[in-house]
Amino acid sequence: MKFKKFGKALLLSALSAGIVLSVASCVQSYSVGYLYVTGTVTAQPAGNGIISGFQIDHNTGSLAPIDLLPVSSGGANPVRAVLLTGSRFLYVLNRGVNASGSADCTTANPCQNSNITVFAVGGNGVLTPQETFFTQGINPFRMIADSSGNFLYVLDHDAPSSAACALALGAGTTACGDITAFTVNQTTGRLQLIVNAQVTAANGSALTYFPVPANPVDFAEAAGNFITLSGGTPATSYPYTGGTSVFPYTFSPINGQLTINQNSSQPLGITQGTAIVYAAGVLYVLDNEPVAINFNGTQTPAQSQILPFSVGANGALAAETGGNVPDDPTLANPIYLLVESKGKFIYVVNQGNNVAGANAASGIAGYFITLTPAYQLSFIPGEPFGSGSAPQCLVEDPTDQYVYSADFNDSSVTGRLVDPNAGSLNNLRSTSTYALQGPATWCVVDGRTS
Repeated sequence: MKFKKFGKALLLSALSAGIVLSVASCVQSYSVGYLYVTGTVTAQPAGNGIISGFQIDHNTGSLAPIDLLPVSSGGANPVRAVLLTGSRFLYVLNRGVNASGSADCTTANPCQNSNITVFAVGGNGVLTPQETFFTQGINPFRMIADSSGNFLYVLDHDAPSSAACALALGAGTTACGDITAFTVNQTTGRLQLIVNAQVTAANGSALTYFPVPANPVDFAEAAGNFITLSGGTPATSYPYTGGTSVFPYTFSPINGQLTINQNSSQPLGITQGTAIVYAAGVLYVLDNEPVAINFNGTQTPAQSQILPFSVGANGALAAETGGNVPDDPTLANPIYLLVESKGKFIYVVNQGNNVAGANAASGIAGYFITLTPAYQLSFIPGEPFGSGSAPQCLVEDPTDQYVYSADFNDSSVTGRLVDPNAGSLNNLRSTSTYALQGPATWCVVDGRTS
């Protein structure tokens, strides 16, 4: 059968249209996940904080607000959030406020009405509040999950009983912090308290938390251990700083129990530790050294640094061969660290001076990771990279193309495009900065979009 000229033209036109549509479909924008940001806006009922949410575009990294968000965080001053059970549930830690209504809670004037609020994550990213749970200690401020997602842990700055401190950590211990542990129900998202099987209270009853040395600053799961960064000098108000040593618990992946495996902390030779992060088999301690004290009592500005460690038996730390790594000298107050998904680059978020209008020295330091002949970190050309003022966190999107920081001082989210070869963080092809309704405190990424 032979086609007439008109028929041939019509067929070629249809084929061309099909090719065009096929090409267009290859570049069609779609969401690769959701970004959630907690914030301290108190316009919600009872002075609660909020959770904002954005869809992440796979082509540009641009963000679009999720319908029906922000929502109330379920309590005042949310500071941490964790996604679990296949990203079907979001857990938000609300610090609460003290008796005077201030967020500047201290050991003497502790936070009240602290809680963990659980949200169900809908297929379109919408959050629906479920239940509320409570820690066993006072002034909770950090929350993490184990690598399996079966257990959730909260670090309380102050344990409720000094007597239990001595029973767990040795005679003469008069004060301590604690870790409250929960089992996560993978079906309902509910939390069930884990009772301490190693230590009982002074009256012989079961202890409902795991004591850690006084003045905790941060904690992390690392190679089968839970390791707490604590300070020798009391840091009584949030955000807690001044970490000087680490203390390990052995972690059971079967029942979530934490077992003390040594009765003393390991000194790190620092005085201003701000955070501890375990990533890609290395434990990093971030150290903010604002001044060094000279032998004659004068002070010299000192550079912040990153301390990389391998984790050995019983949680003992051994410095990596390359030793301590300097932070970018133009930045200050490192508070979080991200190893990108391929293990080639490290990015350190520097909060700077967390005071609006101050010379913040905020930004992101970037490093190459060299594993051979020895573990080394070297600066990426062009760093430091921009962020908003006083970034609180840094996350990588599910496609490993973009990173986002959530910023306290200018109430924004800042997005950057990751160069997969050079490691540089570049402006997004669209808008790089997105406004929030108030100061940001933490961020998490959800890769589940249906």
